[in-house]
Amino acid sequence: MARNAALDRARTALTVLVVIHHAVLPYTYYGHLDRKTWLGFDSVALANDSFFMALFFFLSGLFTWPSLRHKSIGHFLRDRFLRLGLPYAIAAVFLMPLAYYAIELRSSNIGFGDYWWRTVTTGPWPSGPVWFVWVLLAYDLLAALLFRIAPNCLEPINRLSLAGFTRPLIFFLVFFALTALAYVPMRMIYGVNKWFEFGPLTVQASRVFLYACYFFIGAGVGLANMDRGLLANAGNLARRWGVWALTALATYLMIVALVYYRRAILPDPDVLPQWWEVAYAFALPLFSASIAFAILAWFIHFDRPGWGILDTMQPAAYGIFLIHYVPVLWTQYWLASYDIPAFVKALISFAAGLGVSWAATLALLRLPGARRVL
Repeated sequence: MARNAALDRARTALTVLVVIHHAVLPYTYYGHLDRKTWLGFDSVALANDSFFMALFFFLSGLFTWPSLRHKSIGHFLRDRFLRLGLPYAIAAVFLMPLAYYAIELRSSNIGFGDYWWRTVTTGPWPSGPVWFVWVLLAYDLLAALLFRIAPNCLEPINRLSLAGFTRPLIFFLVFFALTALAYVPMRMIYGVNKWFEFGPLTVQASRVFLYACYFFIGAGVGLANMDRGLLANAGNLARRWGVWALTALATYLMIVALVYYRRAILPDPDVLPQWWEVAYAFALPLFSASIAFAILAWFIHFDRPGWGILDTMQPAAYGIFLIHYVPVLWTQYWLASYDIPAFVKALISFAAGLGVSWAATLALLRLPGARRVL
């Protein structure tokens, strides 16, 4: 499948949202890493956490089946291990311990060498945002297996995508139903705080099937020619981007109302009634699907030259995603002792995280063979 400028811009914009998310987290209600907070950052973090990684998986899935059709499975897997496995290994072993050392220094004076050794031997070994990379690799491995066994298994999604050219609402309803089925039972069983962990291989328990659902639905959509399916420039999804934006806003307000009820009305916000758990479990995939459709519709509708910063940033987006956590956490560590507003701290953290990781990626891309990885 040829590169799609609208989808590239959507992915790059999501990368910027990831940097924003990590820049504001310490200054939220649950941040606990800085005395300064701002309620507006809670709204940003709540919205981001409810959709952006799922949409990353959808966008990644779009190009999976075309790649498997044009390459041998062995070639596909070699490319995936080079593009995902190698960066993940480097980030998990070196970059993430370096990033989390900035948090460790808030409570101890341990040297970095001792901290790194403790991390990789006895743990805990947090992988930060790069957990996404190994999970994506796992889904790619599963996709290769499915393609070998049943290469036409995603045809129903493909046909639904083709019908979505004129009737995106039907696709949306099926999309929501499938993602709710993937998420709600896991949320009710594991809650929101449980993570499956094996060394640096971590993934949020309640979302493992949700993310898989986004990935494989994306793979099914990717089977269709982009000019004929759900994501076509002339399709009704793109034409009615404003409707999807309003839908995303309405469903987000549902989540905000539930959060407000928990914090302001319940006598104990840690003891949640069953109806609240069920309502939130359904509200999250509903908002996630709504804003995913809104973002895709918006970027497809306004697919034209002149996007400036996103087009310029696009070649470095993957590197920014991998590297940004290090400068963000170290900037926040440096800012912790300063008595300045939370908004200013977050802005500095964002600028440092984006600027340093972007510059570092551009430098790495000059190395021989780096473009095959980054």
